[in-house]
Amino acid sequence: MPVKEQRQAPPPEITQGRHPMEKYLRMDRIPHIWCAGCGLGTTLASFLYAVDDMGLDPDSLAVISGIGCTGRVAGYVRMDSYHTTHGRPIAFATGLKLAKPYTKAVVFSGDGDLFAIGGNHFIHAARRNLDMNVICVNNLNYGMTGGQVGPTTPLGGRCTTSPYGNFEHPFNLVYVAASAGAAYVARWTSLDVRRLQKAIQEMLSRKGFSFLEVIAPCPTNYGRRNKLGSGLDELRHYADHAVIKHGADLSETDIIPGQDFLVGKFVDSEKPTFWEMYQDKVAELEKRSSR
Repeated sequence: MPVKEQRQAPPPEITQGRHPMEKYLRMDRIPHIWCAGCGLGTTLASFLYAVDDMGLDPDSLAVISGIGCTGRVAGYVRMDSYHTTHGRPIAFATGLKLAKPYTKAVVFSGDGDLFAIGGNHFIHAARRNLDMNVICVNNLNYGMTGGQVGPTTPLGGRCTTSPYGNFEHPFNLVYVAASAGAAYVARWTSLDVRRLQKAIQEMLSRKGFSFLEVIAPCPTNYGRRNKLGSGLDELRHYADHAVIKHGADLSETDIIPGQDFLVGKFVDSEKPTFWEMYQDKVAELEKRSSR
């Protein structure tokens, strides 16, 4: 019997995709430098969708970042942005808020930048209740500079500088933020993109010091050294082990490898901001001098 000719399906049509939030991005800086499986792209997208959904004028926003993988955010957004020195984004944001108090300042940085060299800036900005929004993408190590142990690396975590396992107790970031006086404190994972967007919208609509921790994979460094699999494997871990508990006792929010961990909105309070208290003091002094 004659063999029927096998017809091959035509190749799929290749189309040029456009990012729906492209109007907020510096497309000349794209493609970005982040690794496949990293949670930074989805976290940035959640921020841009939040800005768009709220109808905020990009000219009313300023994004301030430090050094590290997360620090690249400032270079990718089409807004006023500052890529500052290591550990100093909150210091720069403080100066910006005092000079232009009606600008919404968003500090977008990593756990090493904000809580190691930048730790003192963080706790004092929270203590003063400076009106700024801090988004910390926590990947449990210094991802960009080689995967060194950081202030959030869990006990036993293997990094380039802890090849036999970390033996330094890590910070619990949401506990630190609340203890220092932050008015808004929440934690989600990079898997929870809709909840991330909602949390960012809540932050941007409130006064005072707001803090959002985003737990995200680092498959290239921390994930590989600790045999956690791909970035997708880590997201599956988040789906299986992240437990939503709003208003939880923050002493119970430690992140321990292999165990369930708490996410949610932990603090949502109102109190006078630094700028409001400063204005009250100025008015008091002017009234006293006019007597």
